Amino acid sequence: MAARLIGACAVAALIAIPQVVTPYYRSLTLAILADVTLTVAWAFFSGPTRYLSLATGAFFGAGAYVTAIAGKGLPWPLPVVAAAVVGAVMALGVGALALRLRGPYFAVFTFGLAELTKHTLIWYETSVTGTVGRLILAPPAPLVLYYTVLALTVLAVTTSVLLRRSRWGYALVGIGADEERAATLGIDTTRVKVGTFALSAAFMAAAGAAMAPRWTYLDPQVFNPLVSFQTVIMALVGGAGTVIGPISGAVFLGLASEILLLKFRYVYMLALGLTLIVVVLALPSGLAGLAARFQRRPSARQER
Repeated sequence: MAARLIGACAVAALIAIPQVVTPYYRSLTLAILADVTLTVAWAFFSGPTRYLSLATGAFFGAGAYVTAIAGKGLPWPLPVVAAAVVGAVMALGVGALALRLRGPYFAVFTFGLAELTKHTLIWYETSVTGTVGRLILAPPAPLVLYYTVLALTVLAVTTSVLLRRSRWGYALVGIGADEERAATLGIDTTRVKVGTFALSAAFMAAAGAAMAPRWTYLDPQVFNPLVSFQTVIMALVGGAGTVIGPISGAVFLGLASEILLLKFRYVYMLALGLTLIVVVLALPSGLAGLAARFQRRPSARQER
């Protein structure tokens, strides 16, 4: 009950923010909301199964390109819906192959997906269309864009809560604990993995589509591997095994990244790498695990 009340208050505050802050802080909030959506969506699949996916950049970029292509003929927010469908279809095709792999092989495969998509687009545009990149014409108003991303974030968090409480969510946890045993117990591991991977990709692509109008011009560099690595770092910093973990990690690193880029631009990547090392060594369960540890201490003292 308390969690629902806190969530409702947070959503109400986020709805009011554009009306009371400057455009700079509205833009910052928008970027953090997109990070939350990507990180929560990544944790749908990779959190419980422990499969390290680096495909976020591929799905995000594909969604952005859908807006650039379909945004001319479709009213908003239909390009976002179309991008979600494209992302899910991509993930179904890729997942059928990639999810046969495990450990570092799966991570390398998904990382290569973004690079493959980027260079395929470069080849197609230079060889077929003769131009590289696309203009985004008639973007939606800033407030419309903000509330679109906010709606995606709320939907992603709600989906995360429902997924973790469902039989499908328990199946994902079983796969993460021991995939062979889960299959022995009757879980269709392939169907569960591919389906969840597609759901995750749909939200990532939708986030890319919703954020694309912020840029006047899009080129294949939007398939940026840094998006994939940042998403993983945010999830690990917060704690990928919980609902609140990816949210806290995205908010924390989103704000930290803004400060680092403004104050220490040339050491940004160094600081990001050091953060990941510290989290892996000192906080394997992330910020959510640290908070849970502090909550258990008072109760343990009371029992004594």
